[in-house]
Amino acid sequence: MPSATITSKGQVTIRVSIRSDLGLSAGDRIEFVMNDVTSHYEVIPATCSVQSLKGILKKPAKPVSIDDMNAAIAGSGASAR
Repeated sequence: MPSATITSKGQVTIRVSIRSDLGLSAGDRIEFVMNDVTSHYEVIPATCSVQSLKGILKKPAKPVSIDDMNAAIAGSGASAR
C-alpha cells in the first residue's frame, strides 16, 4: 500500500501513480472527506464541471442587451483610469 510522510510544514507528497489515478496535476486541489461507513478519510479531487454550476445564479429579471453590456464595460473601464 502506498504511503507518504508529512513534513514539518504539514505538507505531503503524493506519488505520481496516485496523482495519475486521481487525474491530478500541479496546482489542483483535493478534499478530505470522512466516510461515515468506514470512519476513514478519503482523498478526492476538488474539481467540478462547468455543467454542475448550472442554476447557481438566478436569471435576471430583465434581459441585458449587448449594448447595455458594452456600455457597462466602457463605463467601468473609464472609471479605472
